[in-house]
Amino acid sequence: MTYRSPHATRRSHRRPAALLLAAALAAPLAAGCGSTGATTPAAPPVIRVSASAGRPAVDPAQVAATAAGTDAFGLDLLHTLTAEPDAAGRNLVLSPSGLATLLAMLLPGARGTTADELAKALHTGLTPQQYALATGALDRSAPADDDVTLRQSDDLWTQQGFAVQPDYLQTLADAFDTGVHPADFRADPENARKAVNAAVEKATEGRIKDLFAQGQISTETRMVLTDALYLKAKWASPFKPEHTADRPFHKLDGSAPNVSTMAQSGSLKYAEGSGGIVGEPWQAVELPYTGGGLAMDVIVPAQGGFAAFSKGLDQAQLDRILGGLAPRPVDLELPRFHFDTSKELTTTLRALGVNTAFDRNADFGGMSKEALTIGTVVQKATIEVDEEGTVAAAGSGAGMAGAAAPAPRPAQLHVDRPFLFLIRDTSSGRPLFLGQVTDPQAR
Repeated sequence: MTYRSPHATRRSHRRPAALLLAAALAAPLAAGCGSTGATTPAAPPVIRVSASAGRPAVDPAQVAATAAGTDAFGLDLLHTLTAEPDAAGRNLVLSPSGLATLLAMLLPGARGTTADELAKALHTGLTPQQYALATGALDRSAPADDDVTLRQSDDLWTQQGFAVQPDYLQTLADAFDTGVHPADFRADPENARKAVNAAVEKATEGRIKDLFAQGQISTETRMVLTDALYLKAKWASPFKPEHTADRPFHKLDGSAPNVSTMAQSGSLKYAEGSGGIVGEPWQAVELPYTGGGLAMDVIVPAQGGFAAFSKGLDQAQLDRILGGLAPRPVDLELPRFHFDTSKELTTTLRALGVNTAFDRNADFGGMSKEALTIGTVVQKATIEVDEEGTVAAAGSGAGMAGAAAPAPRPAQLHVDRPFLFLIRDTSSGRPLFLGQVTDPQAR
């Protein structure tokens, strides 16, 4: 991407990781999700693997390429999700950065076609480890300002006694400072689910609740990966509440209800245009948050042109719009809004070419010697915009299940006729009893 808007997701600094010897990584982990039937899951201990001494250097060109790929991935998600029946006219908030980080945690453990499909969906030609490190570098480059809170945390939950490859854990530590939580999915998947959800809820200041729905974590789950993202930022130039008023908002169905709309006038980065790749007229404005490290860009197609514009928007067009933003006086009116989006993304990712990872022949040999497949990928996101600024949060999660061979088609045997029987010692083959049955009712 030739232009990078300052609203890119970044990670705040986290507490130092504790050293865990590689020899201990494959050892059984202590249970930490509470007893069966507990209504409130106990907080499980967190094992942290230290990043390599002098964390591996990341090429800035790889970081830039990863940022551009995340933008393209985000547009792919937008187009795929809004193409769903009745979805084009509905509110949608998603976190491309959160989901890309989640998949970046999966990628170093994938092999063969599984890895190739994930990399293609993420628009990256980097090796899995390079991509993870570049994504982690993007996540860590948090802006510093007293009025901006931006936190991102990544965690791995593993079945008690499930051996995870030490090299995979080291990559997650180097890239994301990932915490490893022991869990007991086999014995108590519901309590484990509550513990995972509680950790995401805490990391997002209570904004993301119940990331995994009931049943999405089961006795077959072996690993769960989560990314939690929380943002609270004040506008550099807040809207004055006294200027907020009910104003018409023209919906796609032609109706125009009055909605609570903020207003301000001043110098903002602005652009407008038409033609080009999309061919529809548009206007765009950038609203900076305090500190200047983050901003919200608002892109508004002309009345009647939203569907065509949204469908045709690609990375090159987005580059052109954001690259054309320049300061000028703007009379701005912007509705207040607050809504949530919750999606199970298996179908969406399959539409983007990620198929093998969900199938029985998935190859996640870099994670574990045991066969694994992705059972579910979920994301919940929320956003609230008002006169003071923005609060937004997202939780992304993937559940990894054991990839047992598919059950064979059952044979049909109706014992409705005379039969023989044999009782034998299976170790030696010696028959203990042998006989036949021609009339089960006879004595």
